[in-house]
Amino acid sequence: MAGPVPRPEPTEGRHPGWPARLGPLVVEGGGVALRPPRLRDATDWSGIRLRDREYLRRWEPSGGDWQQRNAASAWFGQWASLRGMARRGHVLPFVITLDGVLVGQLTVGNIIRGALRSGWVGYWVSSAAAGNGVATAALALAADHCFGPVGLHRLEATVRPENASSVRVLEKAAFRREGLFERYLDVAGAWRDHLVYALTAEEVPEGVESALIRSGRVRRP
Repeated sequence: MAGPVPRPEPTEGRHPGWPARLGPLVVEGGGVALRPPRLRDATDWSGIRLRDREYLRRWEPSGGDWQQRNAASAWFGQWASLRGMARRGHVLPFVITLDGVLVGQLTVGNIIRGALRSGWVGYWVSSAAAGNGVATAALALAADHCFGPVGLHRLEATVRPENASSVRVLEKAAFRREGLFERYLDVAGAWRDHLVYALTAEEVPEGVESALIRSGRVRRP
């Protein structure tokens, strides 16, 4: 597979590489793909968020709408917001699917063009699907898309040092540790330190997917 190639700057108001469907990549648990979120994802999304409320609360910023009782209503608001920001070129929102079933979410946000051409990436996977390479495959799909059609140069991600599984996901996807943000986010009622990881396009000239395939962690169908 050819590595990411430079892309011209987009026309103002347009978002290159969006909307997009990415994958699948096959892991132990099945085929991992990314697609844009849909309004009718509300039932699946809210079901996972409610079942995994405590599991996710440990790692995500405090005060999100999903933490309220009516998780379906939270999805409607989030979907509308993400769709609007995606159309303006500010974010790339995806849901993660495993054999076609929604199991998580991945967002590339704070997209900046010009001389920086960067964004941050955040993701979560349901507890039922975690640990089978799903998040790593999803991150690889997103990174290669960002460094290819989207035309970004750099991706960043932050993670609590205690979140060993998410640290492993980033490192398997070739992200490198750059430092520590002290008291960075309010998580579970306290200001928590976060490690910052980053990846630039020239560090993965063949693409993250190809590196994972060579390592035997994923394969193409």
